[in-house]
Formats: sequence, C-alpha cells, structure tokens
Amino acid sequence: MHPRCHVPPRRLMLAFTTVALVSAAGLAQAQSAPIKIGLPIPLTGPYGAEAKDQAKNAELAVKEFNDAGGLAGRRAELLVRDDKLNPGEAATRTLELLEKDGANFIVGGLSAATQLSINNVTRQRKVIYVSISQSDAINEAADASPYTFHEALNPHMTTQALGHFVFKKGMRIAFLTADYAYGQEMTRGFTRVAKEVGAEVVGEVKHPLGHQDYSTFLPRLQAMKPDVLVFNNFGRDNQVAIKQAADFGMKKSMRFMTPILTYTARVSGGPSVYDGVIGGTQYFWGIQDGTASAKTFNASFRALNDGRYPSDYGAMAYSAVKSLLLAVKAAGSTDTEKVATSLRTLKYDTYKGTQYYRGCDQQSVQSVMVIESKAKDVKDPADVFRVIHVEPASEKLLRSCQELGFK
Repeated sequence: MHPRCHVPPRRLMLAFTTVALVSAAGLAQAQSAPIKIGLPIPLTGPYGAEAKDQAKNAELAVKEFNDAGGLAGRRAELLVRDDKLNPGEAATRTLELLEKDGANFIVGGLSAATQLSINNVTRQRKVIYVSISQSDAINEAADASPYTFHEALNPHMTTQALGHFVFKKGMRIAFLTADYAYGQEMTRGFTRVAKEVGAEVVGEVKHPLGHQDYSTFLPRLQAMKPDVLVFNNFGRDNQVAIKQAADFGMKKSMRFMTPILTYTARVSGGPSVYDGVIGGTQYFWGIQDGTASAKTFNASFRALNDGRYPSDYGAMAYSAVKSLLLAVKAAGSTDTEKVATSLRTLKYDTYKGTQYYRGCDQQSVQSVMVIESKAKDVKDPADVFRVIHVEPASEKLLRSCQELGFK
C-alpha cells in the first residue's frame, strides 16, 4: 500500500463505527415512521357530502389499526386532500402526496374520471392504489397495473344485479345520463342487460356534470313513454334531477331507478323526493341484524360520530383502508411488492361479508344490494331503505378477464 493511502487503524475503526451508527439510526427511523395513506377525494363540489363521509370512515379504519398496536408499534396516518372532482387536480394532489408528503399508499377517487387520473400517477411510480369509485375502465387491461386494486363495485356489477332484478321482457327503458365516464358506463351496462332480457331501450338524454335545471330535458324523456326511467347520475346531480322529474309529475307514469342510490343523497333529499325510487348499493347499515361485521362496523362508527350511521360510500372507504392495513399487517411490512402480494391473497370481511380481489383485474368480488327508498312515515329518520334483493358475491357479476383485454 502506498504510504499516502494508509489510514491508521483507530481512524478506520471510528469511520466504520460512524457508518454503522448512521445506518442503524436510519433503519430505526424508517421502522418508526408513520404509515402514510393519501386520500384524494372531492371535498368540494357536487359529491362533497359523500367525500366527507369517506374521510370520516377512513379515519375510523386508521384509528382501529393504531388502537390494535399498528405494525409492531408503527402507526398509520391519513392524509386527506381535496381533488375538487377534477382529473388534473386529482393528479396534482396525488403527486404531492407521493413526492412531498411521502405517502406509502393511495386510496380514493370519488369519480370515474379522477380515479383514472390518480391511477395514471400511481402506476407510473409503482405505488399501491385502492380505488373507491365506480368505474369499468379502471378494470380493463389498458389501465391495469400490479398495484391497482378496485374496492368499489363497478358499473357492470351494479347494472347486472339491478337490471336483471328490475327489467322484464317488453319493458321500455329510458336514460337520463351524466355525460362523463360514470354515466356512460352505467348506460352501457343497462343497455346490455336490456338486450339480454328482451327489454327495449327507447332513448337517452345526456346532461353535463353539476347541472342544476333539468326542465329542458324532462319533456323529451316523458315523450319516450318509458316504463322505467333510469337516472345515470350521482350525488347532488342525482338528487336534483329526481326531484325535478317528480315535480314534473313523471312518477305517475313510470318507475324511477338509479344505479347507485346513496344514503347521503336520500337523507339530504328527503323521503318525498326519493319515495319509491329503486337503486343499487354495496352497503346499507340496516343489514346489521343479519351480518356480524356490519353490526360491529356500525357501532364503531356511531360511537365516534354522535350516533350517526355510516353511509354506503363512506363504508367503502372504510373497507378500502381497513383491508389495505390488514394486508400491511399480514405482510409485516410497508414494502410495495410484499403488500401487493398480501392484498392478492387476502380474504376479508370488513363490513358486510367476505370479499377478495380477483386475479386478472384486482376487482373486489362482493355482494350487490337492490334497495328501495322508504315512504315518509318511517319512524327512524336513518332507516331510509328497504333491502329487497341481495345478489351474492360472485365472479359471474363481472366481465370476463378475456373481455377486459387480459390474455
């Protein structure tokens, strides 16, 4: 060795010790750092009521994980961001969550368009994303990734369960459709069911997202003389459109149906608006008498929220975060690959019965409920729906992997 390259043994030992101490400190810090879950949702805009309830339910899932000791003492943290129901905003907020806030995982997206935008960001960065909004596109091979999981129902599942229960041969079906991915996918799904059962689709009228005045659309729909008028819209749009159609007297000659009949819209809109309206949902708190996990979930949520029951879309956020953290615990790690593998093999019953993620598209296989809004003489103001049919969890409700583009 050249004399100038010689390092005294004591100095070399100190250098090695310093490196070891720094490495150990970094490892300890990583092992004690919070598990950060980003939640981009539309807190402002026409879906705000559903989004705020999703945040409350996601917080419950995080609290339960932390109260149970977390991951060997490592606690979870929820980072809620407002995506304003805008795809560009959703992408920006997701990017900030990952690059600025250091989120380990992303859950959220209460719109078919925003969740696709979020998914574009997460799959490029190989980050786990659990979607909690209805979309058919996110299940297709073009938007799939090993890190994208879909906890929500999708439009095909919803329309299959609801359409086959309501539509009969010879019925006339018309659609009032929000003109974006969610509405379009619902129309496509119901049209498919109508063809399968021999019902006739007599027409469709489209409206922009966040519309307030449907008076120009309703006469066109009434002139179609449908037996069933399907409102393929959501949130505030759904509530306003159904109210105006009822005020127009259309309930007298046709049945009102909507693919997703939400608890928040029904409570806000009131019994007279939704009286007799039939729809689909993945959850209603009233199933607690026959489902142990629903009873436990309802009690936990009510204890933290002044006795209020959880909503359907809120429950979905709870289940998404809860199942994600179950997978983290099973993996014993926050490593993306390990947690993704854990999610793929997970059988979970978080709030309504057993669910699991199908292999090809990582769609949660689960039950679908057909519900009807109760009349105004209901004694309990929270007891707003009657569950009239439950379609059991089955892959038969899903489009085939081949149809989705998987080989």
